[in-house]
Amino acid sequence: MVDSRLGHWFKLLVSLMLLMKTQGLYVGITYVKSAVAKGAVCLDGSPPAYHWDKGFGTGINSWLIHFEGGGWCNNVTSCLSRKKTHLGSSKLMGQQIAFSGIMNNKRPFNPDFYNWNRVKIRYCDGSSFTGDVQAVNPATNLHFRGARIWLAVIEDLLPKGLKNAENAILSGCSAGGLAAILHCDRFQSLLPATARVKCVSDAGYFIHGTDISGGSRIESFFGQVVKTHGSAKNLPASCTSKMNPELCFFPQYVAQTMRTPLFIINSAYDSWQIKNILAPTAVDSKKEWKDCKLDLKKCSASQLQTVQDYRTQFLKAVNTGLSSSTRGLWIDSCYAHCQSGSVSTWLNDKSPEVGDTKMGKAVGDWFYDRSAVEKIDCPYPCNPTCVSVDSES
Repeated sequence: MVDSRLGHWFKLLVSLMLLMKTQGLYVGITYVKSAVAKGAVCLDGSPPAYHWDKGFGTGINSWLIHFEGGGWCNNVTSCLSRKKTHLGSSKLMGQQIAFSGIMNNKRPFNPDFYNWNRVKIRYCDGSSFTGDVQAVNPATNLHFRGARIWLAVIEDLLPKGLKNAENAILSGCSAGGLAAILHCDRFQSLLPATARVKCVSDAGYFIHGTDISGGSRIESFFGQVVKTHGSAKNLPASCTSKMNPELCFFPQYVAQTMRTPLFIINSAYDSWQIKNILAPTAVDSKKEWKDCKLDLKKCSASQLQTVQDYRTQFLKAVNTGLSSSTRGLWIDSCYAHCQSGSVSTWLNDKSPEVGDTKMGKAVGDWFYDRSAVEKIDCPYPCNPTCVSVDSES
């Protein structure tokens, strides 16, 4: 009995050690307390925060700044609920978080960026870091200051070495991936003119798609986000000068005029988009799409055709939105959302491949100009290397 227990604990210890080896390290939190005086605060008025693992060796002057994801709040009610979580208050954030995938500090799992300065900006505003409303309603005490947050973090990092950057990437996942697109050109403008600066968006290319009712509920949702947070003035002027600001939450309209090179990691069957843009619950009153949205294998033939049509919409939005000269693409056919934050999907033996290329290698080749990278997968369910990843990193 004792031997059995010892054997069990030994296996657990070995599993834990293997997990720690592949998942990287835990990184402590830094609060930007000086930002409070500038009004750069979370929804509840607490200071913004980030996690920073310092670069070393050849990566000491290279920086990867990563926006955390986590959706949006589109009105006072949803923002009040969000305020009670780590996505609305730095008081509720964990003191340490794991850095893995694109943030990993182990060379075998992240050969191009493992020794860079890697920073994750915590997400606590609900607007993809675009909000800026000066007035605070005393009844709710909600602060809509996302645009101030990201600038406050960058201003905190500049004297810590970011001002000397030779290489830099602004990246993010989901709502953070959208933020990486929206703030890409501004990020480049804040760094030395001699720096190689590029942006990487993972699962942030939300398209202006048509839902199963023939409408676009996502457009009205983004309109509510923009109105609630006062986002219009912080969206790229090259877009807002041509169209309504809520449309500038869709990367296909922003990327057309971006000056900074952009790499898109996305599934053509992004699970969040299928669930919330193509078949949102609000237009699926009979819940006919419930099982299909959980698992594409459970889709009927007609539903699967609708999903395939959505892929066509997605690829068209990518191709019309991005400049072919500087873009990078890694578009798989896995039913996934956010894939760069885990070693299992970023770069290990079993990671998904598109055109025999794993995403970690694709991003590195593109950033260092080793090769042009435009990898677009064949239609679902063609890719045997797919691993379902439906989480936000």
